[in-house]
Amino acid sequence: MVPVTDDRLLVGLDTSDDAAVYQIDDSRAIVQTLDFFTPIVDDPYTFGAIAAANSLSDVYAMGGVPLTAMNIVCFPNCLEPWVLTEILRGGADKMKEAECLLVGGHTVEDDEPKYGLSVLGMVHPDKVWKNSSAKPGDVLVLTKPLGAGILNTALKGGIVTPQDEEYTHVTECMGHLNKYAAEKLMDFTVHAVTDITGFGLLGHAFEMAEGSFCTLEIAANRVPVIKKAKEYAQMGLVPAGAYANRKYAGVAVYAEGVSDTTMDLLYDPQTSGGLLISMPQDDALRFIDAMKEETFPAVQIGQVTEKQTDFIKVQGEI
Repeated sequence: MVPVTDDRLLVGLDTSDDAAVYQIDDSRAIVQTLDFFTPIVDDPYTFGAIAAANSLSDVYAMGGVPLTAMNIVCFPNCLEPWVLTEILRGGADKMKEAECLLVGGHTVEDDEPKYGLSVLGMVHPDKVWKNSSAKPGDVLVLTKPLGAGILNTALKGGIVTPQDEEYTHVTECMGHLNKYAAEKLMDFTVHAVTDITGFGLLGHAFEMAEGSFCTLEIAANRVPVIKKAKEYAQMGLVPAGAYANRKYAGVAVYAEGVSDTTMDLLYDPQTSGGLLISMPQDDALRFIDAMKEETFPAVQIGQVTEKQTDFIKVQGEI
């Protein structure tokens, strides 16, 4: 893609960031993002809610507040109309929770259903969170557990059913808005933020480290995971995306002596994952304390150092 440059474009394509940010005036900038995907669960309402939470996440990761959104729908004519109704209802309810106005959208016929949204948000130009400004001495904080891709693989294989506790846990995790962590985070000093989605923790950490020209040291024993995700990873229920992420980021990762199971979890592609935050130690401790009563508490999982041989260093076991 041809690079786009403009003095008002505060965040564009060059840093692999979560959304574009365009400055309107001295106090306002718009955050623009778009995301959609195929169903990851059978229940259409739950799918719609998760897809909407995922689409909103990029705005929160930039420090923005979502204002309006528009549906993007692909839907086959072989499915009953009520399925589409439920997908859209799930998305609309999640938008209502986010206090974001759903103002329209577009639908096309396709062989496989797909759903997501384009979201427009607002942020102060001086308070944009980027993924490329981590600083040596910072600590790394994660706001949701990993393992969604592995659990979804187990679900597709029939090993996990909607009646299982881990199904409830993973769908609650994917549908949980990053709004609640982002709102609390605004009270603290933040140097870099990204949300953990398709590239997995290590893929997105690599982008943060490369953009910041720092090394991110991750203590795997501190990384939270969804219930039974490790057990299913040991069974080999690892999505293809995890191997693609390993191929993408593996050249920048030092992880001598770390098990394949731990690495599979760290490369596991997430749907609507949490925020990875680089921030000063004192602010991190206070932020973690502020998050302790949330559904998914924040956890310190590592630190940022001056650039070493590798961009990412992993130690320990999940």
